[in-house]
Amino acid sequence: MGCQPLETLEAVCVFITLCVLRCFRPPQGNAIKTYKYNVLTFLPLNLFEQFKRAANLYFLGLLILQVIPQISTLPWYTTLVPLVLVLSITAMKDLVDDLARHRMDKEINNRKCEVLLDVFFKLSFLVLQADILLLSSSNPNSLCYVETAELDGETNLKFKMGLRVTDERLQEESQLARFDALIECEEPNNRLDKFTGTMLWRRERYPLDLDNMLLRGCKIRNTDFCHGLVIFAGADTKIMRNGGKTRFKRTKIDELMNYMVYTIFVLLILVAAGLAIGHTFWYEEIGSKAWYLYDGKDEDASYRGFLSFWGYIIVLNTMVPISLYVSVEVIRLGQSKFINWDLQMYFPEKDTPAKARTTTLNEQLGQIEYIFSDKTGTLTQNIMAFKKCTISGQTYGTSPSGDPTTAEGPVDFSWNRYADRKFQFMDHSLVALIRSRKDKDALEFFKLLSLCHTVMVEQKEDDLVYQAASPDEGALVTAARNFGYVFLSRTQDTITIREMDQETTYEMLALLDFNSDRKRMSIILRAPDGRIRLYCKGADTVIYERLSPNSRHKQSTQDALDRFANETLRTLCLCYRDVSRDEYDAWARKHKDASVTMTDREAALDRVYEQIENNLMLLGATAIEDKLQDGVPETIAKLAKADIKIWVLTGDKKETAENIGFSCELLTDDMQIHYGEDINEKLTVRQANRRNEPLSSGRNRKKAPEPFFPQPGKNALIITGGWLVSFLRAARRHVFSAFNSWLNLDVLFFPVQIDFVDMACECEAVICCRVTPKQKANVVSLVKKYKKAVTLSIGDGANDVNMIKTADIGVGISGQEGMQAVMSSDYAFAQFRYLQRLLLVHGRWSYIRMCKFLRYFFYKNFAFTLVHFWYSFFSGYSSQVAYEDWFITIYNVLYSSLPVLLVGLLDQDVNDKLSLKFPKLYLPGQQGLLFNYKNFFISLFHGIFTSLIIFFIPYGAFLQTMGQDGEAPSDYQSFAVVTASSLVITVNLQISLDTSYWTFVNCFAVLGSIAIYFGIMFDIHSAGIHVIFPSIFTFTGAASNALRQPYLWLTIILTVGISLLPVICIQFLHKTIWPSVGDKSQIYKKKTESEKKKPPAFQRGQRSRRSAYAFSHSRGYADLISSGRSIRRRPAARGGPQDSIREAGPDRVVVSITILN
Repeated sequence: MGCQPLETLEAVCVFITLCVLRCFRPPQGNAIKTYKYNVLTFLPLNLFEQFKRAANLYFLGLLILQVIPQISTLPWYTTLVPLVLVLSITAMKDLVDDLARHRMDKEINNRKCEVLLDVFFKLSFLVLQADILLLSSSNPNSLCYVETAELDGETNLKFKMGLRVTDERLQEESQLARFDALIECEEPNNRLDKFTGTMLWRRERYPLDLDNMLLRGCKIRNTDFCHGLVIFAGADTKIMRNGGKTRFKRTKIDELMNYMVYTIFVLLILVAAGLAIGHTFWYEEIGSKAWYLYDGKDEDASYRGFLSFWGYIIVLNTMVPISLYVSVEVIRLGQSKFINWDLQMYFPEKDTPAKARTTTLNEQLGQIEYIFSDKTGTLTQNIMAFKKCTISGQTYGTSPSGDPTTAEGPVDFSWNRYADRKFQFMDHSLVALIRSRKDKDALEFFKLLSLCHTVMVEQKEDDLVYQAASPDEGALVTAARNFGYVFLSRTQDTITIREMDQETTYEMLALLDFNSDRKRMSIILRAPDGRIRLYCKGADTVIYERLSPNSRHKQSTQDALDRFANETLRTLCLCYRDVSRDEYDAWARKHKDASVTMTDREAALDRVYEQIENNLMLLGATAIEDKLQDGVPETIAKLAKADIKIWVLTGDKKETAENIGFSCELLTDDMQIHYGEDINEKLTVRQANRRNEPLSSGRNRKKAPEPFFPQPGKNALIITGGWLVSFLRAARRHVFSAFNSWLNLDVLFFPVQIDFVDMACECEAVICCRVTPKQKANVVSLVKKYKKAVTLSIGDGANDVNMIKTADIGVGISGQEGMQAVMSSDYAFAQFRYLQRLLLVHGRWSYIRMCKFLRYFFYKNFAFTLVHFWYSFFSGYSSQVAYEDWFITIYNVLYSSLPVLLVGLLDQDVNDKLSLKFPKLYLPGQQGLLFNYKNFFISLFHGIFTSLIIFFIPYGAFLQTMGQDGEAPSDYQSFAVVTASSLVITVNLQISLDTSYWTFVNCFAVLGSIAIYFGIMFDIHSAGIHVIFPSIFTFTGAASNALRQPYLWLTIILTVGISLLPVICIQFLHKTIWPSVGDKSQIYKKKTESEKKKPPAFQRGQRSRRSAYAFSHSRGYADLISSGRSIRRRPAARGGPQDSIREAGPDRVVVSITILN
């Protein structure tokens, strides 16, 4: 049954205090509801949501206008049928999605759990149904293992712990019944990584954080049972709060398409207004004076013109394409499926396929200008190996290439029964030093690694299995384990290790955990002899600031750190300090006060941590290797050739990041690298020059600024997070000073950020090191804001989530740091090298297909609709239509939809191999060349031209004609049949000319659309259907009567030919005189294929019946051969006969004969 929230129990007083207002809110059920509709609300609610879209509302208004007989010349079903079809397709998609949500809700709400006095009684492998405060469990120290795959996608086990006081006092049901604590906690929110609360029990206040909470969606593992107290239930749980709407990302094409629809709507109003004015004048001059046109209505010309305006709004409504948005969604869905099905982006080692987590951004993948990449786990494998270390100024270990410092081979750890067999270390001297126990610093070094961490350990078949929050921690604890300091177990307040051959338990007094701002973690322990010591490990930038003046080996350790960084190794400094009992007691009181505060607890704890993390004594540093992923240099090189600029944003040291940049070929030897000081100088000069310019010149916005790097050659920037902080702070001071300096508009309009972005964008590569997750997002925002460029961020960890969400497109790599980046991304795969295929193949294809689809879609609608415009000049501007009603109804639905949809799904100008071989093919997408207002107006004028031909050639043919039977079929219905037939054939052959990649499906769609048109036309023009529906189907026999005349078929052929001939000529000229990069690639492909298929001119040993004389009937080369001149002229020729034959001119025969002789 579903879990219910806490209420007052008999003899039990349990409160959950959120805030005063929430205390009066009625209890909420624990059942969740993510579905949107039920049986009664689906139809009205779905229609309401669909009609909130402007296009659907517009066509609903047209439908209402068509019901008014004074206005409409078209029957209502011409708009109703397409509108119902579009609404039905969208409604079916929404229904399928909502049924899936119904099934999921039902499954979740029917999960069973046991409720004991409103305190849950949990079983192992149970999925939690509420956010619960862990009180006690079957494991020692109330330890509870959970799997959080439903929250963040991670399948590795995490641990939670109950408070020590509840573990000791709440094990029995009778004890739970007397539990009367007061819980104060934060408001319900969506922060899965944070919980702040306190528990007041028996006059003592205890801090509560996320480590004490079991969140809804977690699965209990390796735990027989646990007791918990419900904090949030139902819609208040954190996972449900995360179900809200995320920021909707739109593509550039989306925005442009919307503006073009608005442009079409404006054109529609202008055309309708012009024709209405024409009808007003026509009626005054002609209509009112012609007795045979009298309709019995006493209406003046102005009123008739007003009615004619609305009539033409209805007649010309197909200029605004009703099915455009639905067709676009179908194409995007298909393109997303192609990404998911691409086996070349499948990573078999982890059984991980590529995944398009959105269907709205595919074509934007073909327009990327800047890529922002994390380093660790994105460019590298994030599989850490302990390679080197420095202890007391002495360096031990191997080089990254694996060359040992000694020739003795890998160290034999067989003396240590706890050693990890996969661990390898080459320096035997360090092992000898540890086993001799003579160097206290070395022993303390590995003791620190075995104690200062948050790793959990499991015992599996006489083996220790470590579960670490990060690969770095796992590598360091494993290294300590192999060198004799084995982490065995931990409880809430103890850590047990094996120091060589002696097992020792330390009391854990405090754990000062790591975060991205602190960049370090510490632990305070009490040894068995009563000594209190703080161990700390962290980045050198923060550790060196906190070292004691008496600390030794600072310089030698710094030198070793620099060498490690140059070898692309990841480094951490290790240090310690002894703490007196009085100092600890005083600090512990401050720590407890900070840990129970309800306002800004993290900042309060950080201030307390600072008070004890000082005067540290340096022990040394570790160096961990993280190798590059396969294919990273090649991928970066290809993306660079596509004019995509790559910025690496990492938290590593500057030297490490720079060397990784060279390793992955982001940085090259021919680049001029600029650092923070150089950047400051250039920015200062630029700002000074701008301030010295007169104000008038500052207003000249069109003048391009001078480049920062006028010298020829490539440039790169390498900056640090600290430089970014000072830079942004200086930029804010700069703007503020402008207000105090008589509003200096130069500074306001040209802030320092713009100069920095301009400078960085002039460079081929940018590396930002020592940056925080927030700084990563800020860098992406700067480029988006000032360059208006399409950006892509790619990362693999939780620290990359902000960057991924900020960019136009976010890509997550499913690596070693969990699935949080993937869960926040738009696209996901397993390796960085797949990025080139995602962009250069799928992105480029999607962009080209969408552009071609939109251009053709607008064209075919203009060609179809504007025939009414030309017809109005011959119908008194009376809003009469040029086609039969049912043709207007289903033209966009059946006659012209399938071929263009298939082009949008399947077309490709070149195959995937050529797309990767010629990255320059990507440039048109970046520059937006294939779909813009220029292309839109080309489609408009193309449609105008086609409509002119389709109307006036049949009109001329019908002007003075005579059929074979002596009758003139110059009636309106025959004319409508000929124009409609010409239109359908023309637009289907036009998409054939625009199709670059032919398949059987494309051919079937084009021919099938034409066949469907003629089949339906003959059916709805038949006498049988007219008998059944005489008022709806009025073109009885029109098709059969018109199309039996040969000259009308010639008229159709002539119309189609003249419509397509200019297009064929223009395409021919473009391919021969002005070929695009794609055309050149196709020519290259054909040339290489023909060379492969071309047989050799001569093969030794080949038998032939033909005489050698058949090759020449003129004078031979006997004199030349006997003279030997050809041999003397080309003595260096040593190739085989085939190579000689391929040389130019008749000499090839001579040389071949010479070699044969």
